[in-house]
Amino acid sequence: MDRIWLKHYPPGVPADIDASQYRSIVALMDESFAKFRAAKGYSFMGKEFTFGEVDDLSKALGAWLQSKNLPRGARVAIMMPNVVQYPVAIAAILRAGYVVVNVNPLYTPRELEYQLKDSGAEAIVILENFAHVLQQVVAKTSVKQVVVASLGDMLGLKGKIVNFVVRKVKKLVPAWSLPGSTSFNDAIAAGKKRTLNPVDIKADDVAFLQYTGGTTGVSKGATLLHRNIVANVLQNDAWLQPAIAKAPKGEPFIVVTALPLYHIFALTACFFLALRVGGMCILIPNPRDLPGLIAEVSKYKISSFPAVNTLYNGLLHHPDFNKLDFSHLRAANGGGMAVTRAVAEAWFKKTGSPIIEGYGLSETSPTLTCNRADATGFTGTIGLPVPSTEITIRDDEGKDVPLGEPGEICARGPQVMAGYWNRPDETANVMTKDGFFRTGDIGVMDPKGQIKIVDRKKDMVLVSGFNVYPTEIEDVVSTHPGVLECAVVGVPDAASGEAVKLFVVKKDPNLTEDAIRKLCADQLTNYKRPKFIEFRADLPKTNVGKILRRALREESIKGARKAA
Repeated sequence: MDRIWLKHYPPGVPADIDASQYRSIVALMDESFAKFRAAKGYSFMGKEFTFGEVDDLSKALGAWLQSKNLPRGARVAIMMPNVVQYPVAIAAILRAGYVVVNVNPLYTPRELEYQLKDSGAEAIVILENFAHVLQQVVAKTSVKQVVVASLGDMLGLKGKIVNFVVRKVKKLVPAWSLPGSTSFNDAIAAGKKRTLNPVDIKADDVAFLQYTGGTTGVSKGATLLHRNIVANVLQNDAWLQPAIAKAPKGEPFIVVTALPLYHIFALTACFFLALRVGGMCILIPNPRDLPGLIAEVSKYKISSFPAVNTLYNGLLHHPDFNKLDFSHLRAANGGGMAVTRAVAEAWFKKTGSPIIEGYGLSETSPTLTCNRADATGFTGTIGLPVPSTEITIRDDEGKDVPLGEPGEICARGPQVMAGYWNRPDETANVMTKDGFFRTGDIGVMDPKGQIKIVDRKKDMVLVSGFNVYPTEIEDVVSTHPGVLECAVVGVPDAASGEAVKLFVVKKDPNLTEDAIRKLCADQLTNYKRPKFIEFRADLPKTNVGKILRRALREESIKGARKAA
């Protein structure tokens, strides 16, 4: 395949990376832990931890897990927000020869039971705040070993105060009972008396079961091998070098880790990439607490800030945003959802650093494409394929479409998953005969190889036979200074089959429907203009910050049925 995008790579970025230089992601971790042993690796609630400390703690926890006679390749779940025990647990599980199953800590009992059963997890590391959820389902699963962490475990004397406030004052720890469970600190103490047995981990061994959000049906575990994670870490490292290289020698590389580590974007872009370059992660357990996030981050001159559009937008509108020091910001990586022009331009105006939008999925470890790290402005695209990655745009018959024509984005590269866990039929549905992964996203590629997402197949609205892509309308509406957020869905319409419905959260209370309609009339062809406009106080989102278009669509359909 002619990789036309290679001509437009920044100087110094290679066409390909060599993932074979590391036998496993553990080998890469071991190298970094040794190389940066004395450097600060993590900041949590005002306390900093060196890579050496986390290295030792993870070996102790790994030795404790091995002492429980878990078979090689056993799945071990982690159900925590961004606390310092998270990086310890990831390293421990992988080093001990097991598989990490990342679990959203806000799952309901039903969702947790499903994921533990589907993955076959035999152990779990969980924050006590969510232990009551596990209590309700653990007997129905294969989980035999439970490690319960507390927010203040690693904070010394301050930790006792933190735990008292969390438990007794804020009452954030519902009563729970898990007979036979072990506290995180007790597991560490017991593990320190043992030695972690080295495991011969190979490139094709499973490292993570990364569950998809379930918005396309039943939640499935993307099987990510050690070589998949190694490849994507090296791809991201190579791609971001033009930005990282701007930093003076010896300047600390500090990464805001506000995206949850159970999400693939943060796992690779924060945890593994920071470890690779010896950078420090500022762990933010609750990114929705913007005052708390700003207070924590304001102590540092940050280098990297991976986030989703909604988080950038929320920060831009917070009165304390100006307290943050962006003088050393090298990369603001946008992903997880489309970055809107209005947010990107406002961010650049306030920080002097552009949002470098990228694209990927849980199934691809995740990065497939990214804008150039030396970009100076908003492109409206998801950028170019990263090294060692092939992207084609295909029609429903699986044939490549001409440049500039919309089609399904299909990807092949060393970061693409081995398949869905125990779901060969589902795997077959998304893999082509020539080894490309069908993303389910509709995109167009320009002559430079830049790709623009026009939407997911199922989110496309069909108005009188014309394809309408919600992202295009949202991008236009979000440029209005009176709009804080917006979302577009298709709703049934007797005249046109489907009609466009727009949901808007006001920034200016005086914003009117007429003003939005005038903007749309100026910017959009008639069939793309919203037929219905609804103002809302907020929009439903996932825990990562993606707007849930499906929930809005379902609410609209139900409302229409009731009215009828």
